[in-house]
Amino acid sequence: MTTWYFLNSGKCSPSFNMALDEALLDWHSEGLIPPVIRFYEWEPATLSIGYFQQAKRDINLEAVREQGLGFVRRPTGGRAVLHEHELTYSVIVTESYPNMPESVTEAYRVLSEGILQGFHNLGMDAYFSVPDTEEQRADLKSPKSAVCFDAPSWYELVVEGKKVAGSAQTRQKGVILQHGAILLDLDQEKLLSVFNFSSEQAKDRMRRKLPEKAVAINSLVKEPVMIEQCVTAFRDGFAKSLQIDLKPYTLSEEQLAYVRALEEKKYACDEWNFKK
Repeated sequence: MTTWYFLNSGKCSPSFNMALDEALLDWHSEGLIPPVIRFYEWEPATLSIGYFQQAKRDINLEAVREQGLGFVRRPTGGRAVLHEHELTYSVIVTESYPNMPESVTEAYRVLSEGILQGFHNLGMDAYFSVPDTEEQRADLKSPKSAVCFDAPSWYELVVEGKKVAGSAQTRQKGVILQHGAILLDLDQEKLLSVFNFSSEQAKDRMRRKLPEKAVAINSLVKEPVMIEQCVTAFRDGFAKSLQIDLKPYTLSEEQLAYVRALEEKKYACDEWNFKK
């Protein structure tokens, strides 16, 4: 079995989280480290937006500030995500990894098999969403809102028809970075509060629609699932689905300094976070 690194970062600031994901991509592209599975959380709770999103158009920045939320732009695409009661994962692996599909969609499916297996390890009946109507496929090309959990995308995880894990991907320097959120709980009103809507009616429509589209793990189980259980379930899920051996990994002081420098130069800067 191929050995990958496994890094559980715990709670980190939004700018550090994004800088570390990018640093791992850099080191892997240079052959300094093998592929990596990373788990992490957010301190404070944070709204992250996709690389292509327009912050001032889509986001109620005053509500973000008033609620003491962090804010960061991801290097990946997709829509905005409120990171609060969740386990976040990232996968860093070269595009030329054996049997890794060339297409983004199929590579997404392969990497997300670990998430699927993780839900199964928790005893949940999860499956991949595959939009099967022209209307659903059109929604993927032209999302109706800036809210990530508004609708499932190709190969995202669904339980009882509702999205439970959202992911995004980028490819740089010959390396795939895929990261995403695994929801334990969802504060719907807080989520709605940080988005701009064209009218109160539009916000009410989203309020009614969201429970039909998004669901958190703990709303589906009798006993609450804790972060520690998720770490074990999804770590083992990745190991099984990718047929890899996961070796615990700790950053060196030199690597931490690299991450801090990248954080300061990029992800902690308004120039990056509000550039669109």
